[in-house]
Amino acid sequence: MGTIVKTTVVTVFLCLLFPIVFSTSNDGLFRIGLKKRKFDRNNLLAAQLDSKEGEALRGSFRKYLHGNLQESKDIDIVALKNYMDAQYFGEIGIGTPPQNFTVIFDTGSSNLWVPSSKCYFSVILIPQIVIDVLKDWICIACYFHSRYKSSHSSTYNANGKPADIKYGTGQISGFFSEDYVTVGDLVVKNQEFIEATSEPSLTFLLAKFDGILGLGFQEISVGNAVPVWYNMVNQGLVKEPVFSFWLSRNSEDNLGGELVFGGMDPKHFKGNHTYVPVTRKGYWQFDMGDFLIGNETTGEKSSKLSSGNNCRTCSTIFCLTGLI
Repeated sequence: MGTIVKTTVVTVFLCLLFPIVFSTSNDGLFRIGLKKRKFDRNNLLAAQLDSKEGEALRGSFRKYLHGNLQESKDIDIVALKNYMDAQYFGEIGIGTPPQNFTVIFDTGSSNLWVPSSKCYFSVILIPQIVIDVLKDWICIACYFHSRYKSSHSSTYNANGKPADIKYGTGQISGFFSEDYVTVGDLVVKNQEFIEATSEPSLTFLLAKFDGILGLGFQEISVGNAVPVWYNMVNQGLVKEPVFSFWLSRNSEDNLGGELVFGGMDPKHFKGNHTYVPVTRKGYWQFDMGDFLIGNETTGEKSSKLSSGNNCRTCSTIFCLTGLI
């Protein structure tokens, strides 16, 4: 069921943004509004802990913005929430009826995972003997987040294949399942994902998200699972194999940004796009000729675009395109 990506390009468009405004329009785009959490000392503590374990999510906190529209009926938009300029996340649903989860949309990984109702107590500092005794009925990270309940879904299909993903100083483990995944108004059928039963990391305990939806290539997918965005294309849910990000850093704006599947939104950019080839399949990696900071040049670099890591950049729109 995998998709062979014959040609892949990355569109990187540095642009002047329109004023950051979020409103309902008649352009056919589907928007889901999300509010920001107020800044407080607890938020600061969580952000600091997350930054220390940031690479633990294989780049679980990085940024993008989003761009240009073809036929609006074939484009779907998911609003993103900005947490401390470190996490941009939105809501998806899994199952029938949908069970809602807040996820990081991460181009630095390729699997979808959410906490399972079968998860157990798994904090690193707890002795293993205690975990073994309590694992059937108590949990920590899972307890503070939404958990997927397969028995509540009429479209659930059992898989059971074990899965383990390591992110630097943290990891998750669990097993594969299959169900319908709702992203905006798009419903991806029979999507393989991981039910996480163990999340032994403070990153997951304090995170404002429940799980991660990977937008990388199948080449880096654990278990060779077909990524969600591949299935959107395979199932004819989007007209073009394109997704794009617009990320807002306006602290006064309730909207953290938008993720568009199937095209780019012209409201957030001016000018033309520049296309560059992906140099390493798996990640959205390309060669950058130069990067200026003031009058200083960094020289030629090999760069990766990732929506999962915390990187503080200028207002930029990144559009990722995979031609199937």
